[in-house]
Order: sequence, then C-alpha cells, then structure tokens
Amino acid sequence: MERKTHERSKTTTASGDGSGLGTRPIGRLVVSLAIPAVVAQACTALYTIVDRLFLAHIPGVGDLAMTGVGVCFPITLAVSAFALLIGMGGGPLASIELGRGDLDKAERYLGASVAAIIAIAIILSILLQIFKTPILVLFGASDATLPYASDFLAIYLSGTLFVQLSLGLNTFITAQGRAFVAMTSVIIGALSSLALDPLFIFTFGMGVRGAALANVIAQGLSAAWIIRFLASPDSAIRLRLHSIRPTRMLGPILFLGVSPFIMQITESVIQVVFNSSLQHYGGDVYVGAMTIMTSLMQLIFVFSQGISQGLQPIIGYNYGAGSYGRVRRAYSGTMIAQVAINCTMTTLLALFPGAVASLFTSDAAIIDVVSRTLPYFVCGMGVFGIQNVVQCAFVGMGQAKPSLFLAIFRKLILLVPLALILPRLGFGTIGVFVAEPVSDATSAIVAGLLFTWYANRLLPKTERSADAVSR
Repeated sequence: MERKTHERSKTTTASGDGSGLGTRPIGRLVVSLAIPAVVAQACTALYTIVDRLFLAHIPGVGDLAMTGVGVCFPITLAVSAFALLIGMGGGPLASIELGRGDLDKAERYLGASVAAIIAIAIILSILLQIFKTPILVLFGASDATLPYASDFLAIYLSGTLFVQLSLGLNTFITAQGRAFVAMTSVIIGALSSLALDPLFIFTFGMGVRGAALANVIAQGLSAAWIIRFLASPDSAIRLRLHSIRPTRMLGPILFLGVSPFIMQITESVIQVVFNSSLQHYGGDVYVGAMTIMTSLMQLIFVFSQGISQGLQPIIGYNYGAGSYGRVRRAYSGTMIAQVAINCTMTTLLALFPGAVASLFTSDAAIIDVVSRTLPYFVCGMGVFGIQNVVQCAFVGMGQAKPSLFLAIFRKLILLVPLALILPRLGFGTIGVFVAEPVSDATSAIVAGLLFTWYANRLLPKTERSADAVSR
C-alpha cells in the first residue's frame, strides 16, 4: 500500500505541474494564468453591470428597480462570501499539496469542501428566505424600493447552491493551473445571463424577477460545467463521490478561508453602512448613485481579482515545492503590474464620471451625485493593488493569521468606523464617500510593510527540493 501511494504521488507531481507551475518562466506563467482569470472576472462584472443597465431601462420604474436590486447587493456578497470561505481555504491547500506531490490529500480537501458547501448553501438559503424583509429594510430599502428588492431576492436565493458550487469549486480548477477551464466556467454563466436577461426582463415582462431567474439559471449552468470537469480524468484533483463528506480537514480549510471570507462579508457590511447612511442623509438618489459607483468599482476589481487568481496557484505550488525564489519573483512582478493597472483604471473613471453615470440612468440628480463624488471615491484604488497581492500571497502560502489581520484592518478597523463617524462630524454624505479612499490607501501601506517583515521569515534564500518538503 505504501509503495502504491508513493508511486501515485510521483504521478501526481507530474500531472499537478502539467501547466508548468514549478518550471515555466514566472513572467509568462503569471500572464498565461492571469489573462483567463481577468477575462472571467470581467465577464462576472459585465453581467452584473449589464443586469443593472437593463433594470434601469424598465419603463417608468427603472431607477427604483435598479436601486432595489442595489439594496440586495450586500446579501449577494454575503452568499458569495461563504463560497469563498470554503473555496479559498480548500483550493490553496490543495495547490500546496500538489506541489508536495500528495494527490490523495488534495482530493480529500476537495471532497470535504463539497460537503461543506452543500450544507452551508441549504442553511443559508432557508434563513435568508425567512428573514429577507427585515434584512432588506435594515440594509437601506425604502417603501418605494422594498418590493423590487424582495422580488429579486426571493428568486435569487433559490439558486444559492448553484452560486456556492460555482464560486467555491472553481478555485480547485485554478489551483491546478487550469486557468482556461476556470475561465470557461465563468463565461458560460456570464453569457447565459446576458442572453436571458432581456428575454426575461422585457419580453416576458418579469422585471427584477426575470433578472434574478436569469442569474439562477446561469449559475446552475456554470456549476454543472465545473462539477463535470472536476469529476473527469482531465482534472489533476478528482472529485470522487466517496470523498464528499465532512472530515477533520475542514478545520484547516476554514482557518485559511476565513480571511477571504471576512474580506467579502465585510464588503457586505460596508454596503449596508453605505446604503443606510446615504438613505439617512441623502435618500434614494444617493443610494442609487452608490449602486452605480459600486458597479464601476467592480471594473477595477476585475483586474485586481483576476490577477490574484492567476497568481495564487503559482505561489501555492512553488511554496509547497520549496521554490522560494520563484515565489518572490511572482509576487513582486505582479504587484508592480497591478498597481499600474489600478492607477490607469482609476484615472479614467475620475476623468469621465458623468459620462459613465449616464450609461446607467437618465436621472439628472443621480448623475450629478456620481459626477461630484466618483473621482475621490475611487482614488484610493490606485494603490490598493498592493494589499490585494499581499493578501493573495499570504493565502497562497497558507498563512491565515496575517491575511486575516489585513482583512479586518481595512474593513472593520478603518472603513466601517470612518463611514459611520465622518457623516456625524458634519461631513454628511461626503463623509461616506471619503471613507473609502482613506481606508484603501492606509491599508495598502500597512500591507506592504507587513509582508516585507513576513517574507524574510517565510521565504528563506536557501531553497528546498520537493522531496524534502514532502518528507
């Protein structure tokens, strides 16, 4: 038995590095993995944005419908956060085990993750369906927007399992360096949603319920594609029916996944704080403006998240294999590229705020708010790429504690208190918008300093062979 396991481990190393995670030049490798991930993220952002564009053009009620769905955004973020809790915990750990040559353990991480995702999806959808109305009111829904928010959410939650499976399991595809396969799964969902949106919203006259149904069907198709691939011989990490069960491996999965989970769930908290504060100090016009601005911010996150997804399997595999020099080259080069891209995107949005706002709405009041506040709302995103790469590197190396600290520091220590305190100090709605760039810039500086200190300990100059690491 021991000999068979050893032989299988050697086979795994070869198959796990089929994409050259441990051998190809770092620059070309990052590009080859990042481009499909960026395309996938762009598709996700695109169909979220187009969703709102379609809703905004519903005759007579477009702005209210768009704002109502915007109020649901924190809940959809929370649903995806639980998928990241499992996927961003299990995926990097599986990648590290591939680097060490232990296929059996990588597959057990996958099986335990699937079991956890199914359980979480069932519990989450039931609880949110029961309490959706009071939650929406708490999150900033007014009497005018609540019916649209409630209709959208009721249908969206029926597809919670699909969302969890598609987001949570796609990380196990990127973990093995199969970026184009992971991209395809997202494109399937995005194109399906884009095709079904106008059909359900306008042709069938379903309005916001049509947008939600299109989303559910799209996520279902994406989840089916991912499961088919992971269960096939083409996957280096195979999904096997007997491994789908809760085990002790859930402990390290949850411990590592809690950082990206907090990053996402606190994004939900932030949206709640933004919406409730803006509703109090400005009304539906300011909530509608924030809906547009968060949609535009997703365009920047497209590149940040896509590049990070391409970088993470490289860091995880090479860290597991003891190739520390490759890890250093991967994160340093990626950080420079990400900051440059973020600064370019931020500048474009700051220069043309009114033009991009007019794509979403014809309401002059909403366009005016976006035109005045978008330039300084997004300005901190230029350097936020530093924290994004640092966070990715910590998770890729299995370092949960510093990653968790950074997630808490930016959102809970800086952004939420600032968004609550600044309006009360006399800044009003302006204080809500200013809180974002202050938090982004401060957390980026702290992240860079923290990683410099950790890197000296985690990435020694002397490298180890994969055999030494696995022993």
